[in-house]
Parts: sequence; structure tokens; C-alpha cells
Amino acid sequence: MSNPVYGKHAKRSRDVEKSSGFIWALLIGLIAFLAWTPFQTALFNGQMLEFEKPIFWAAAAACILLFLWIAQYYKSIRLEDQRDLLMVGVLLLPLTYAISLISAASHYLAMNMVIIQCIYAIIFVIGLYLLRDKMGNRVIQTTIMTVAYLIVGFGLLHWFGQGKTAGAIAKWFSNTVLNGIYTNAVMVDSNGLRLTSVFQYANTYAAFLMAFLFAAIFFITTSRKWYSQAFHSFMLVPIIVSLLLTLSRGGLVMLPVVFVLLLVFLKPAKQILWILYCAIAGVASLLISKPVTELGLQLNEKFSSSGALKGWGILLGVSVVVGLLGWVIQRFVAPMLDKVLDKRSAKKGSSLWIPVGSVVIGGLLIFLFIGTSVKNILPQNIAIRLDNINFNQHSVLERFTFYKDAMKVVADYPIFGAGGGAWASLYEQYQNNPYTSRQAHNFFLQYLIEVGIVGFLIFMSFILYIFYKYIRGYMKADEEGRNSHFLYVIIVLSILMHSILDFNLSYVFMGILVFLGLGGMAAVMDSKPLTKWKVKDTTARGIYSAAVGIGAIVILITSIRYIEASSSAWEARKLAQTSESFEEIKAPLDKDLSIRPSHPDSVLILSSLYHSAYKQTQDEGFYNLSVDLLNKALKDEPYNKFMINRLIQGHELKNEKDKAFDLLTANAYKFKWDIEWYERIINQALDLGYQALGTGDTAAKDKYFKSGTEAFEKVQVGIQHLTTLPEGQLQGRAFENTPEMILNSGKMYFMTNQPDKAAATLKIGLQEDLSQTANQDIAQWYLASLQKQGQSDEALMDNLMKVNPNSKQQIQQLAELQI
Repeated sequence: MSNPVYGKHAKRSRDVEKSSGFIWALLIGLIAFLAWTPFQTALFNGQMLEFEKPIFWAAAAACILLFLWIAQYYKSIRLEDQRDLLMVGVLLLPLTYAISLISAASHYLAMNMVIIQCIYAIIFVIGLYLLRDKMGNRVIQTTIMTVAYLIVGFGLLHWFGQGKTAGAIAKWFSNTVLNGIYTNAVMVDSNGLRLTSVFQYANTYAAFLMAFLFAAIFFITTSRKWYSQAFHSFMLVPIIVSLLLTLSRGGLVMLPVVFVLLLVFLKPAKQILWILYCAIAGVASLLISKPVTELGLQLNEKFSSSGALKGWGILLGVSVVVGLLGWVIQRFVAPMLDKVLDKRSAKKGSSLWIPVGSVVIGGLLIFLFIGTSVKNILPQNIAIRLDNINFNQHSVLERFTFYKDAMKVVADYPIFGAGGGAWASLYEQYQNNPYTSRQAHNFFLQYLIEVGIVGFLIFMSFILYIFYKYIRGYMKADEEGRNSHFLYVIIVLSILMHSILDFNLSYVFMGILVFLGLGGMAAVMDSKPLTKWKVKDTTARGIYSAAVGIGAIVILITSIRYIEASSSAWEARKLAQTSESFEEIKAPLDKDLSIRPSHPDSVLILSSLYHSAYKQTQDEGFYNLSVDLLNKALKDEPYNKFMINRLIQGHELKNEKDKAFDLLTANAYKFKWDIEWYERIINQALDLGYQALGTGDTAAKDKYFKSGTEAFEKVQVGIQHLTTLPEGQLQGRAFENTPEMILNSGKMYFMTNQPDKAAATLKIGLQEDLSQTANQDIAQWYLASLQKQGQSDEALMDNLMKVNPNSKQQIQQLAELQI
């Protein structure tokens, strides 16, 4: 029996009014806006000022959408079936982020995530209602596919060196266009050029392409118009070529996994068609991948119109052929397959045989492209990336390290988490080795870190319940009902599966696609009436509308104020570069900080302004203002290294070296793989110890020298630990002894009557080349340490005397020091 929500002639399950054109228009506008500003809304950059304003504009637009939704659907708001529980349950997601503010590692990032989660909740609720309407569903699906195809074309324009053409279009609605070109639409890393389109991050673009590759195939097999079948078939090659050009191993690994999962939903005839389209488009894309790749590499280095024309000619020519084949297959082959396999489709378990077979075939293809010479048909950069797919590859090992480190954070913040953006704030404290990654490269682990076990269980229950109820409804529906909302399953499943390996949902655009997709799935899920908790319609709609309305008003006001604050901060940054007026620069900063007192960018600019004023006037009022500002901000941002360093600089500026040193040592555990931090502790410990020694304060001398040598010992432990990393794993940032660190640590051991430790430390820094003063100093203190123990190194002494005849006398003086 068909689910009443599905089906061509079925009545809607209850009185749902037709969607308002205003809601369609605003929702379409929001999707399009965020599609071209996904990098600005991503949470992986340390300095957020350039990227935060689109988040707040999106939140304001979402709130307006919600008000329109309440006005349009007020009479339809009820609590009478299981679908309505989701309308209430989705509100728990931003609520868990709001609760995590209590223990947030960064109040600034955590508040941003509360606002983002509110956007997602609003989009879900609107989608839950809007996508029940046939026309609304059709408009939104067309919009999503149009935006997706435009993004593919936008990326290929950049690949063929036509960034200025694309930038001329994008500059009207994106602030990432610099010098006429959209920034990093083709990124460069150790693997060479990688296509990113609007995402500016290749792996997330790969997840996006994977989703819309399957979406295109879905529309080929379900569209009734010949031109629609041909056009979606035409887009397969550009999508697959773009996917190859991302050089994303995660995308290539997850693509067959998601493909098999989607096949399970389909009847055997459709499964064969999906495999056929993937095979045809895949072979066609591989055949042209070498020339397209090589032309792109050349054109990004030096543009030529003839080269770009040749690249487009190859790509479009092959795409046209595949487009025609798609139409032919749908016109002649698809009906025959339906007829032949119609009876077989009715058998239980019939939809599992082909997916199982495709796993075997997929495994064989993987073996051919990775373990044999077949990979030589691919461009070299793609072949190398495929060849490196293994568990001992450095990016895989690094991800396993991220995941282990993430669980350390969870262990310390288990119940309600460490707030939005917690990984970016905390990872340096918990990291196993000195990598740099403000993302954990696993959305689910990152979510667990941010909201704890309670929030994570709520989120996973929400997701899994929708999938469970959708699948139940899907099994009961007729063919048209199954097809009506299957696009949303493709989008949600593709993005979430790839997010196991990466941070796709740090992009608000990707998050909106997922939550709109979840709303679409929930709109047609198998939904039973509520019997135990049924509430009167008027009571339900009144309470719910009031609650979400008040919440939306708060978010709208907050977003508008944050837009104002961000604009003021941006104005202050520009003034700081052009103006010398203290009051002119300070005015917009004060305005920003009156709204967001711990806004990191403005705190840092204003504290720098106070420092400059103090240096010029020696007025301690400016110094005190800076200290108060930073201490207040650090209560909300205790892990902000820039703020801590600025406070340390302030104390040093006022010659309060003991306070600066105390801050260095107190915060060292937060940045345990920052070698410069240890170096500063060691150097300042020696200076302060010398000062204490000069005043006869041996207790202070011993305290400082002990802190310095303990820091040095931690460095040695860290260096030893790095030798245990797996062979294929990269260490990350430099973490090694420096000559200055060795010399100063050796001196401190020597002056605390530990000549054996001094000698062992200084020996690390001994060099054959003694022409440099630093190397001579290390050798002299080393020989003095040996002499203190009644030992010597004649060969070293002879070499030292050759470059400095006074060395023997100087070493004797050091050895006789009475400390």
C-alpha cells in the first residue's frame, strides 16, 4: 500500500497550504548566495573577520524566511504525527550548542556555531513543510541542480585559465575576487594544482561533485523529457573530470561506497542503468583526462586563448557524445530493461544482487588502477594520487592521529562538549605531534567534541530516525513517490559519508544542503499519528510559533548587531593601515567591542594601538587599558595564542619580565609542540636567573633555572617521541633543538651545580665547524662542564684553541665559577 504522502494522485496527508512564492524566492536566493561564498562561511581560518559576515547575513535571511513560513503555514502547525516531533526535535540541535557555551574553549567561535545551527534548524523546518508541496519541491530541486552545474562550469573556467572571466561574474556577489580572479578556485599544494571551484578546498569540492554526479544520473533515469535526459547526461563528463582534477583520494575512496549504498534503493533495471551511465561517462572522462589535465596545468601557468579553446573543445565534444548516448539509452534501452526485469524486480532481495556484484567489479577496477600498469593511461598527478591510496600514506596516518587526539578532547569535555570551534582552539594542547590542522577531518568526531556525548546522541538520533522512517516510507511508495524526494537522499548520504574523512560541514552551504535534504526526506517519511502526547491544534501552533518566533527575533537582532560589529572591525583594520589618528582608529573598535567584547581581531588591533600609544607617551593609562582589555578577552578566549602573546609583549614593554615569564610558563601546556614557545621560556629563564644571581637571590635564581631546564627536558621528550611516529607519517612543524636553546639550557644546568647534565646537554650542540661564535660558546661551556667532573676532551680543546687561543683560560674561569 502506498504512503499517502507519495504518489501522483494521492491527497496530502493533511491540510498543507500551497507554498508562498516569497518563501521559494528567498530560499532560492539563500542557496545561491551561500553557494558562491562557501569559503567565507567556513570555520577553518584562524582570523575569521573576512569570513564571518556572510554567516550573519545568512542567519538574518533564514529568520525572515521563518517569519514568512509562520505566516504561511500557521494553520498547518500541529503536533499530531511523528513528523511533527522532528519539527520540535530539530530545535534541540542549536540548544545543545547553546548549552556548550558554558564550557566553550572559544566563546567567539562557539557563538558563531550557535547561530549556524539555528540556520540549519530553520532550513530543516521550512524544508519539512515546503517540500511536501509538489511545485515547491520541483522548484527547489531545479534550483539545487542549476546551482550545482553552474559551480562545475565555474570551476572549469578557472582550470582552463579563464579566471578573470569567472571573476567578472562572481565579483558582484562574492568578496573573494581579488585582482579580478576568484581566490584559490584552483589551489596549489604539495600535489600540484587541484581544482576547488567556489569551495577553495579540493576535498570538499570532491564531496560536492560526488553528490551531484549521482544526482545527475538519477535525473537521467527519471526524467521524461528527452532534452532533460540529454542535458543531465551531458553534465556527467564535466563532473567526473572535475572530480579527477580535485586529486581527492577521499572522494575516490568514498564514491564507490556511496554508489553501492544508493544502488540498494533502486530496482534492478535502474541499477543497471546507473552502472551503465557511470561506466560510459567514466571511460569517456578517463580518455580525455590527460589532455585536459595537461592543458589546465599549462593554462594556469601561462594563458592562451587557443589552448583554452582546445580544452573546451575536447571536454564539450565528448560531453555532447555522452549526452546523446544518454538520450538513446533512455529512449530505447531503458524500456527494454524494465520489461525484461519487471518480474525479477518483484522478488525479495532482488535489489541486492547487483550492488554485491558491483562491489566485486569495483574491487577489481581498484586493483587494476592501483596495482597494475593500467594507471598509466591517467595523467601523472592523478596516477600518483591513486598509487598513494593505502593505510600507510601520510594523510591517512595523520587522520588517524587527529581522531585519537580528538578522543583526548572528548575525555576532558565528555558531557556537553567544549563548544563550537573547540578543535581549532584546543588541538595544539592535545596533539600527538606538531601538525597544523584547525579541523579534525571527521565531522562526526568534531561534532562530538563540540557538544559532548549528550549533544552527539541527540544529533545521531535525529539523523538515524529520519533515515529509518524515510526508508520505511520509500518501501511502501509507488515509483513516482519514490522518485519525488530521492535527490535529498543522494545529497545527504553523499556529503555525510564523505564527512567521515573531512570537514565538509564546516561550510554553511554544505550544511544547508544537508539539512534541506533531511527536511525533504522527513517531508515524505513513514509517519504515524501520535496518540500518547497529542496536543490540541491551537495550543500546539501557539506554543510552537511563539517559541520559534521569539528565538528567531533574538537570532535576527543578534545577527544584525554582529553584522554591525563585523563592519566596524573591518573599518578599523583598514584605518589602521592608512591612518595615524588614535581616535579615528579606536572609534570603530570601541563600537565592535561594545557588541562583542572578546572579538579577537578587534581586541588585537586595539591592544596594539594601546601599546603604540604607551611607547610614544609612557602614559601608564594606555598600558593598563591594554592589560585590562586582554585579560577580559582571555576569559572568553583562553586558548587564543595571539592574545596571550600580546599580553606577554605588553609586560615586556613595561619591563615586567617576571610577569611575562609567568604567562609563558602558565600557558606552555596549551601549545606543547610550539618550539618557539619553549625557546622563549628557556631564554627568559636564563636572563631572569642571571638577574637574580646578580642581586644575590639564589632562591629566585634556582626557580627560574629550574623552569628553564624543565622546559628543555620536555623538548627532549618530544623529540624522542617523534622518532616513534610511523614511517609514512609526516612530523608537521619543526620541533628540534636550536643552538641557543642548547647553550642556555647547558648554562642553567652548569649554574645549578649539575655539570653532568650540562655536559650531556651541550654535547648535543657540538659542531665540527668552530668558526662561529655560538659554536665556540657551546664547546667552551661543554669543556668547562667536563672539567668540573674531572674529565676532558683534548681533541675538542685543540680544535677550539686553533680558532680562539684564549679558550683554555676562559674555560678555566668558567670551571672555577662559584655559584
